[in-house]
Amino acid sequence: MVRLRRDSLWFKIAGMNIAEIADLDISELYQRIAYIETQLTDRQMAIARDVLKEIKARTGFLLNVGLEYLTLNRHTRTLSGGESQRIRLATQIGSQLVGITYILDEPSIGLHQRDNHRLIDALRELTQTGNTVLVVEHDQDIMLASDYLIDIGPAAGKHGGIIVGEGKPADFERLDTLTAQYLRGERKIPIPAQRRQGTGQYLVLSDCTGNNLKNVTVSLPLGTLTCITGVSGSGKSSLINETLYPILNRHIYRALKKPLPYGSIQGLEHIDKVIEIDQSPIGRTPRSNPATYIGMFTPIRDLFSTIPEAQIRGYKSGRFSFNVAGGRCDVCEGGGMQVIEMNFLPDVSVLCERCLGKRYNRETLEVRYRGKSISDVLDMTVEEAVAFFEPVPKIYRMAKTLLDVGLGYITLGQAATTLSGGEAQRVKLAAELQKRDTGKTIYILDEPTTGLHFEDIRVLMLVVQKLVDKGNTVLIIEHNIDVIKIADWVIDMGPEGGRGGGRLLIAGTPETIANCPESYTGHFLRF
Repeated sequence: MVRLRRDSLWFKIAGMNIAEIADLDISELYQRIAYIETQLTDRQMAIARDVLKEIKARTGFLLNVGLEYLTLNRHTRTLSGGESQRIRLATQIGSQLVGITYILDEPSIGLHQRDNHRLIDALRELTQTGNTVLVVEHDQDIMLASDYLIDIGPAAGKHGGIIVGEGKPADFERLDTLTAQYLRGERKIPIPAQRRQGTGQYLVLSDCTGNNLKNVTVSLPLGTLTCITGVSGSGKSSLINETLYPILNRHIYRALKKPLPYGSIQGLEHIDKVIEIDQSPIGRTPRSNPATYIGMFTPIRDLFSTIPEAQIRGYKSGRFSFNVAGGRCDVCEGGGMQVIEMNFLPDVSVLCERCLGKRYNRETLEVRYRGKSISDVLDMTVEEAVAFFEPVPKIYRMAKTLLDVGLGYITLGQAATTLSGGEAQRVKLAAELQKRDTGKTIYILDEPTTGLHFEDIRVLMLVVQKLVDKGNTVLIIEHNIDVIKIADWVIDMGPEGGRGGGRLLIAGTPETIANCPESYTGHFLRF
C-alpha cells in the first residue's frame, strides 16, 4: 500500500524507496539496515551513522518483544490488544528512563509460548536499568520468572480481594493457594483418556491466499474440539476469522462481508449454524449489562409485573425497564449515574443524587418479589441469583449458564463497560448455551483463555466440551498449551509469523503435533 506521492518515491537508499522500506516486516527491516550500512561510502556513513543506529535500536526493541512479523505500514486498528501493548513496551525500553514504575496488564496476550522468554527478557531489561515492573499476569512462565509473586483471592468478586499468598517463586510454590497448587502441578487440566473421532464428516477449505496465507488447504473434522495454533502472525486469524467464518456466515445467513481469497469449500451441507464468540464488548453504554444481553432481564420484569402489588397499581412489564420513562429515575434516566462533562479532562461519572444508583423511582422500588426490589435483583451476583430464582425455572436456567462459564461473581446489572474481554466472551458463550443447538453448529472462539486463571480455564473447557459432546464443532484459536493438549484435533500454522508463516505445518492429534520437529507448538506439547 503506497500512501505517498509519486515524486516522494524517486529517492532511494540502497535501491529501495521509503514505501518499499515501510512494506518490509520488522525482521527484514533489521537485516536491511545492516545491509545498507555495508553499501554506504565513508562520507555517507558519517551522515547516516546516528540515524541508522536509532532505527536499528528501535527495530531491535520490537524484535525483542516478539513482533518481528509486523510491517511499519500496518494499520494500528488491525493490531490486537497484546500487540499494541508490546509496541508500547518496546517504546518504553527504548526511552531508557530510570526510576519509573511500569504497570502491565496481561502483556502475554496473543503471544505464543516460544516468544515468552523474549518478553520476559524485555521486562527484565527494564528492571536492570533501575525501574520497577508490576505485571498482572496468569502466564506460568512469567510468574516463575518474576522476583516476587502476590496472589489475590481466594476466589473472585466478593469472595476475593484478599492477599492469600506472596513470596519469591520458589517459596510461593510451597503455599496452599489455588495458584500455587497449579504451579507445582498438584492441580492440572487433565488430558482426556480418548480423543473424539468426530462425525466422520469434514469441512474442506482449499487454496486460501489471503494476507500471508500460501495456498493453504485444511480439513476440519466435524464434531470435534479443534485448535488452530501457531506463533503470532502465522495466519491463524486470516484462515479462520477472515476466510472461513465469512464463508459460513454468507452461506447460512446471507451476510455481505467478503471472505479473503480462497479456491473452494466442501462440506457446507453438514453445517446449519455458525457462531463467532469474540472478546468485543457486549455493549458500549453503562445500561448494557449481562442480564439484558442474555435475555434474562425480560422474564425478570415480567415476573415483577405479576406481583399483586404491581397489578393493583396497574404496572406492566415496561414499568420495570430502566430504558423506558415512567418507572425509571427521571434525573439519571435509568443509568444510576450522572455524567459531569469536564471541558479539558475526561468526563466524570457520579452517583445520581435522586436515586443513589438504584435507577428507578420510589414507586417502582416499592414493588418487591420475596423482599427484593428490581434494583436489588440487578445488584445480585450471578451466584446469588441462581439461589434466589431457583423456583422460577426460566430465569434459573439463564442464571445457571452464567454460573457454569465461571461468572458467578459478576452482578446481573454490572455495566458492560466494566467487563473485561474474557468476561464479555464468556457472557456471549452463556447466551449461546441457552439456545437450542442442532448438533450441526460450528462455534469459533478466538483466544478464550485471555485473562483467565488456570482454574477459570478448567471451568471454561468443561463447558466447551459439553458443546462438542452434543455433536457440535468448536474451533479455538489458541496459544495456551493446557487448551491445546485437550483438543481432539490440532491445525498448526507457521513456521514463523508474517511472510515467514502462512503455511499449514501439520494437522492431527496433539500427540502428532508433539512429534513434529518443525512445530514450535509441538515442542511445548512435549514438555
